[in-house]
Amino acid sequence: MELSDNVKLTSLSSKGGCGCKIGPADLMQVIRSLPPAPGNPDLLVGLDTSDDAGVYRLNDETALVQTVDFFTPIVDDPYDFGQVAAANAISDIYAMGGKPLTVLNIVAFPISTLDKRILADILRGAADKVQEAGATLVGGHSIDDKEPKFGLAVTGIIHPAKIRTNAGAQPGDRLILTKPIGVGILTTSIKKDQLTDEETKRLTKVMATLNKTAAEVMEKYDVHACTDVTGFGLIGHALEMAKGSKVGLTVTAEDVPLLPRVRELADKGFVPGGTKNNFAHVENDVSFPDTMDQTGRWILCDAVTSGGLLISVKGEQAEQLLQELRDSGVEASLIGEVIADHPGHITVK
Repeated sequence: MELSDNVKLTSLSSKGGCGCKIGPADLMQVIRSLPPAPGNPDLLVGLDTSDDAGVYRLNDETALVQTVDFFTPIVDDPYDFGQVAAANAISDIYAMGGKPLTVLNIVAFPISTLDKRILADILRGAADKVQEAGATLVGGHSIDDKEPKFGLAVTGIIHPAKIRTNAGAQPGDRLILTKPIGVGILTTSIKKDQLTDEETKRLTKVMATLNKTAAEVMEKYDVHACTDVTGFGLIGHALEMAKGSKVGLTVTAEDVPLLPRVRELADKGFVPGGTKNNFAHVENDVSFPDTMDQTGRWILCDAVTSGGLLISVKGEQAEQLLQELRDSGVEASLIGEVIADHPGHITVK
């Protein structure tokens, strides 16, 4: 018998969104056990720097940018879930400086127990977001699974000389974040019926917003590195940038934008396991101020779904880029800077 279409999607899985990713520590253990891939001069970005997507050169003018992302429901509304999952997957292309070209749907769905209209709404939400990105749906793959999961494999294009990796940050750069954080804590709160309808709508809008505008605005600036903030949290992805670039980063905690009620709900215990795993993975490489309590540290490591771009831009251009982002409707903030001291380390102020 099919369940009615008013079922809470988030109740069908133990974890939601990017919080269901395998933790960074466990993932690195697996990756380290693999034999090195044969060298290929046309593979411009691979596994070496934990970047957002792979880049493969076709010729002197064009390279492919390839990525894949899927997860369990992060919100209850099927259409919204499709929108968020699509925006999250496409974001990796924007983080690399590329333009999304084609997408493939990835579907796992309990087709015999959930109303088929739910799956249709998920796909419709994703299709609308793909169209907004200017990409084309070319197909996909589905399996029957007791837990619903959805995402996209995305291919984009980029000029080989214009790739933006997470490994080019330079001392003197300043750091801009283009969306507020706290998504993991708030989506955990959704599962516990702690958010109002208006708060859920606000959260969903943030997650479903493409990083398209931010990526287009930053094109004309001297952006030395970029990454999108997702499952490993702000500090986790910033640390990948610091290690890949062989620089140190400082992050000013009070300048990091938070979604409403994040601190309140975290204090009440609505901190997902993925967020705590993120903190455990980075704590030896991050200096937190003695005055910051554990909740504050967890918030900076919160597992984000479809977060913003973390941009490392030439210092003297940062204020102008920030203003242009804000004028374009992007919720951007200056949150820190790149330093030469303590390479591979983050200092939180």
